[in-house]
Amino acid sequence: MKVILYTFLIVALSGCGHVSDRHKGDAIYFGGTILTMEDTSPTVEAVVLNDGKIIFAGDKQEAEKYADETTVEYDLKGKTLLPGFIDAHGHITSRAGMMQAVDLSPTPYGTVNSIADLQQTLKEYIRKHNLPVDQPIIGNGYDDAIITEHRHPTILELNAVSQTHPIIVIHASGHASVVNSAMLKFLGIDETVRDPEGGHFGRDKKTGKLNGKLEENASFTALLNLTKKIAQENGNENNDTISNALKNLLKAQDEWLSYGQTTICDGRTMGESLALLKDAADKNLLKADIIYFPDYEHYKEHLKDFKPEYMKYYNRLKLGGFKFSDDGSPQGKTAWLTQPYLVPPEGQGTDYKGFPIFTDSTLYSDLKTLFQNHITAQMHVNGDAAIDQAIRVISRLKSEGTYKPELRTTFIHVQNSRPDHIQKIKDIGVIPSYFPTHVYLWGDWHYTSVFGPERAAFISPTNAAKKAGIIFTIHHDAPVTPPDLITAVYAAVNRKTRSGRILGPDERIKPLDALKAITIHAAYQFHEEKIKGSIKVGKLADLVILDQNPLEIPSEKIKDIKVLETIKEGKSIYKWNE
Repeated sequence: MKVILYTFLIVALSGCGHVSDRHKGDAIYFGGTILTMEDTSPTVEAVVLNDGKIIFAGDKQEAEKYADETTVEYDLKGKTLLPGFIDAHGHITSRAGMMQAVDLSPTPYGTVNSIADLQQTLKEYIRKHNLPVDQPIIGNGYDDAIITEHRHPTILELNAVSQTHPIIVIHASGHASVVNSAMLKFLGIDETVRDPEGGHFGRDKKTGKLNGKLEENASFTALLNLTKKIAQENGNENNDTISNALKNLLKAQDEWLSYGQTTICDGRTMGESLALLKDAADKNLLKADIIYFPDYEHYKEHLKDFKPEYMKYYNRLKLGGFKFSDDGSPQGKTAWLTQPYLVPPEGQGTDYKGFPIFTDSTLYSDLKTLFQNHITAQMHVNGDAAIDQAIRVISRLKSEGTYKPELRTTFIHVQNSRPDHIQKIKDIGVIPSYFPTHVYLWGDWHYTSVFGPERAAFISPTNAAKKAGIIFTIHHDAPVTPPDLITAVYAAVNRKTRSGRILGPDERIKPLDALKAITIHAAYQFHEEKIKGSIKVGKLADLVILDQNPLEIPSEKIKDIKVLETIKEGKSIYKWNE
């Protein structure tokens, strides 16, 4: 008995007072503010990492017990350490595909602030690159909400740039585009074309002829066909083309890393993008985790082929579910509303409310199939009519026992939300992922042209969700904006527009709540809260170092915070060079 007791004491004491060699730390971080996102211990003095995981988070004195001659000690020197940021919704393959596009972004991210600027930028691009007279040109990021004319360019204005180069310019929202006559011809679109389901070809009100504007599925289809034609003309099996596509994806990845994200979302994977992601994974080129959501309508006939890959990482790539795009963009005025737009877009009457992409029956049938296979969805719902539809359909599926809240279906954007939506969202058990940067970049446009003061004050209602006890996330929707979650945090906390107007002051949240929305709550959205999202023993050592503490500086300074370093599973994958 004494021998047994003595042996037990030796084992117990060795577990408490001594750290065995296999528990020695590879690295210790200390000397700054460490925000854990854990309510039980919001801050700690030190974090110890081993083999890509967190093995200790607590007092500095205790952390030193994990050190030996091989342990690297990192003094934060007053900087702030947090869990790595998680991209709850973005489009990394779209950003990669647009790497070679002409940048038509207005301020604060670009310089194209008028249609004249747009024309000049395109002309300069043609001149500078000495392009062949018939080479297609893609421009991206023009924004009628911000440019001085507050309208889309016309087909005639693009014809004035070139009558031989096929030109397409894509709206900042990604939900509309404008083409010149040469591009219509290049794509084989003539006056007999009909609107696709969930899309629209703009026509001149007087003549009835195509005016070059493409909305929703008309625009998406044109872009897919354009990329296919360009690939065919370049040679689909050309190794240089494939290499360039991978290079652009890796450039996009580096951009996400520079904004502190260790988990990246591809929120509507289509066309060649799926093969591109898998190629990058096959070649072990992914530094961060990428979670992708193929467009359901595009791939639903192949659901059984995707199912074995669901929620399983392969070389940092994981199928996280499927994407449904239920309506369009509020700033682009294609989102589906119950009440008319304050100022209708060109060619529309005062009763214009946007339009849906799906009928209730189609959405019900598709979601039922998906949920019966125990696979989740990201549902793009911007307008309140689209939110109503999604709630209506999922409520029916939940009552039938097909949808279960543990699937964690996510409502993406939820911009034109109404107060009555909050309890309904909670009742059906979905996660709203808000896009608060809208308040900063387009809040004035929503106030004066899209919704009017009352509706605009409730866009991205993060505080209403918090008060209702709903887990919510926030996102950047890159490349609609850069992959900039810090500005999203700033917008959620301040709700200040570009003109300085406070839009919906009651919907402001505290910095800590906004940080949780891009860390622990985003991990929960992706079913990864057990391994990511907070600084806690046993979780992956996914970390970010900031030059300032978002909880201590004036809230209006949050968007000026710099990411100094991004760390994935203990390895530095980005460092800021001053």
